[in-house]
Amino acid sequence: MNLNLADSKKFEKVVGDKKIQLFTLKNKNGLVTQITNYGGRIVSLWAPDSNGDFEDVVLGYDNIETYMNPPNEVYLGALIGRYGNRIAKGLYKIDDKTYSGVINNGPNHLHGGTKGFSHVVWDATLINNQLLELTYLSPNGEEGYPGNLNVTVSYTLTDDNALQIEYKATTDATTHVNLTNHSYFNLKGAGNGTIADHLLQINADTYLPTDENSIPLETPESVKNTPFDFRKIKQIGKNLKENHKQLEIARGYDHTLIFKKNDKDTIAAFAIDQNSGRTLELYTNEPGTQFYTGNWLTGCGIGKQGKTYLSQEAFCLETQHFPNSPNQKNFPPTLLNPGEEYYSFCSYKMGINNND
Repeated sequence: MNLNLADSKKFEKVVGDKKIQLFTLKNKNGLVTQITNYGGRIVSLWAPDSNGDFEDVVLGYDNIETYMNPPNEVYLGALIGRYGNRIAKGLYKIDDKTYSGVINNGPNHLHGGTKGFSHVVWDATLINNQLLELTYLSPNGEEGYPGNLNVTVSYTLTDDNALQIEYKATTDATTHVNLTNHSYFNLKGAGNGTIADHLLQINADTYLPTDENSIPLETPESVKNTPFDFRKIKQIGKNLKENHKQLEIARGYDHTLIFKKNDKDTIAAFAIDQNSGRTLELYTNEPGTQFYTGNWLTGCGIGKQGKTYLSQEAFCLETQHFPNSPNQKNFPPTLLNPGEEYYSFCSYKMGINNND
């Protein structure tokens, strides 16, 4: 089996006293994922179709320079933190003290700021050929956040074909934490066309509508009779171009869907490309997922294998707490206190549907 894997030499670089590398994990079934410790980014994930042919199903670049200096930063495969998604105006209070995060998305603070976890070099330990452990100390005041935050992220490629991500963090001062991964999936293969014909099911009765700046409104709304109803499996593109204010604001889907149940053993979402038969099952302990249809991909540069990625040619299922939770008392809290441990789990399990 010949896979067109990324060349690890094209990911070798030293930044300060940190060495950037590309790590390869492989399971007993031949699935392969490659991860760089620059931003903890998932560079590739090779999975078979119903004929046993492998394709790389996540978007990415074939060299470290493009990750570090993309024409348009869309966070391909990135580990996101300290706070995934948006905080309105970058402002929030902890114990009556106001903190100000870097503004890097219109009027908002997005994905941890201009040097979020997606743009730092993590310390990496390859535990074995199926497990990579990344660690990072985010110093007090980085991107406006209080507290020294010790973070450990583990990537495991299991023998039941799941790419599992476990996040752990501790702090010496009360702070907000909301970690996620920003991988873009196309089950046909990265760069192989639209995902509008992918079928998707999400175990969510409610979603968070947003204002014009993509900040969630205070009250979740029912998905019933809206384009956000994925309770029964349907094509991603079925309502994608519908005349709906929320779709207009985001230029497609870019919204938090709230799971009916969130535990590690319950399928939170399921996707399938009927032509290839490839499937993706999502498991998480997080209360929601940011479902995003890659509405801003056009212009992000040349991807792997010389392919160009266009808008809505991939989808993201970013498991997380809710955007702007630091300013919404009714949302699940994202505060982490000294003596506590933050823990988040996400599993992207690849499969094959052989039914015609």
